[in-house]
Amino acid sequence: REKERKTERKKERKREKERDREKERERERERQRKREKKGERERKRKKERKRKREREKEKERKRERERERERKRERKREREREKDRERKIKRERERERERKREKEKERER
Repeated sequence: REKERKTERKKERKREKERDREKERERERERQRKREKKGERERKRKKERKRKREREKEKERKRERERERERKRERKREREREKDRERKIKRERERERERKREKEKERER
């Protein structure tokens, strides 16, 4: 009977150890899952940040193109104003010459 109890206790301890090992393995699997999940989240965040950076760069490029177009338009307007000034000056000179001619004619008469 004593022997039986001993073997029973031995078996019980063995089963206990096995249960503990199983629990430990389960905990390890859980930790592994968590690590993988965290890694996945990290990768997603990284990807999202990259996409955001790309969108920002694209917006910046768009703004730069717009500014360039605006500068171009401004230069064009400036050239037009310059031409107008030139034409105005030319007309003024022409009128002046015309007046002088008229005066000359008056004097001759």
